[in-house]
Amino acid sequence: MTQSLINTAGLTEDQRMMRDGVLDLLSRHLPWDKVRQMDEARAFPHEAYDALAEAGYLGLFYPEELGGMGGSYKDIAVFLETLGYYYTGIAQAVTTSAIYAGMHVAKFGSDELKREIVPKIISGRAKLALGMSEPGTGSDVAGIKTSAVRDGDEYVINGSKVWITCAHVADYIVAIVKTDTQARHSGISTILVPTKTAGVTIRPLSMLGRRTTHANEVFFDNVRVPAANLFGGEGQAWKNIMNCLGLERLGLAAISAGHCFKITEYARDYARDRVQFGKPISQFQVIQHKLADMMIMAETSRQAVYRVAELLDGGHPVVQEASIAKIVATENNFKCADVGMQILGGAGYSNEYDMQMFFRDSRVGPIGGGTNEIQRNIIAKQMDL
Repeated sequence: MTQSLINTAGLTEDQRMMRDGVLDLLSRHLPWDKVRQMDEARAFPHEAYDALAEAGYLGLFYPEELGGMGGSYKDIAVFLETLGYYYTGIAQAVTTSAIYAGMHVAKFGSDELKREIVPKIISGRAKLALGMSEPGTGSDVAGIKTSAVRDGDEYVINGSKVWITCAHVADYIVAIVKTDTQARHSGISTILVPTKTAGVTIRPLSMLGRRTTHANEVFFDNVRVPAANLFGGEGQAWKNIMNCLGLERLGLAAISAGHCFKITEYARDYARDRVQFGKPISQFQVIQHKLADMMIMAETSRQAVYRVAELLDGGHPVVQEASIAKIVATENNFKCADVGMQILGGAGYSNEYDMQMFFRDSRVGPIGGGTNEIQRNIIAKQMDL
């Protein structure tokens, strides 16, 4: 068996058991040859997702009063790091539903909405997607055009969204909409839209990486939903989005940190087996230094993630630290894949090896979840610049 480079010292016994349990479950329900097939077919990992839900892991994100396990932020970091280490696609499937979209319902939904939706997320009976980005507005959330107009006991929604991860398998979309088209930040609200509602159209997009959990376009054409589906208060979405960002960025960074270790191990194992000039290339110092650099990037990413988790568990703000962790982990993830591809040489550029998939899947990290340029803006502001 390949020796893992992840040092589990410092994790609790429960966290180590969770990590081992998740890896065992995924090896059975999402074996690696199946990952390759699903990547080519752009197929969602339903079996693995359902198995994680059935085992109770999706309850980790939610408090016990909503049927969850009430996991700590460190627990969540270890769980998502483990998913990212095994396969980023299953990690993205879980975080999209349980964190990026589901956390909005859990934190700001009415009691009735929470009781209806959160248990479905935990059990895997419902998947959610977050509908925020639009064709004309990416990082500028306040500039969205999709409108929700009150009409009696309903809201009528018109507009479109783009780059919406997992919308093609979602049962609900947590849509960020304008309820006051004349305002910017104070005019946006959050509303839950069942994807089977008349007037909702979802069109899959062909993406470079993360193909099993790809992005989509979503169109709303006079979509009517009950007024009770708007939650968190009219005009309160911006504040609520900001409230969720610490956990969202922790999730993105944890997945990328785990993926760094996966890539590093893959490159190390290849270097041990690849013989040139009469010996394995792992014995050449130039290759050893590249692998050492990859290990440094993996471990520093992990430490940045754990720092954010510890601060969140202590009840401290993490505005700057979460942005730093997101930048460090996602950029290191792509750098690891780039160096790993160089170590493999022509094999790294071949579809016969997995490094090309790691390269493709890692590239979205610095773009999604608030670009790393936006993260640097946030850090500069925290520095009073």
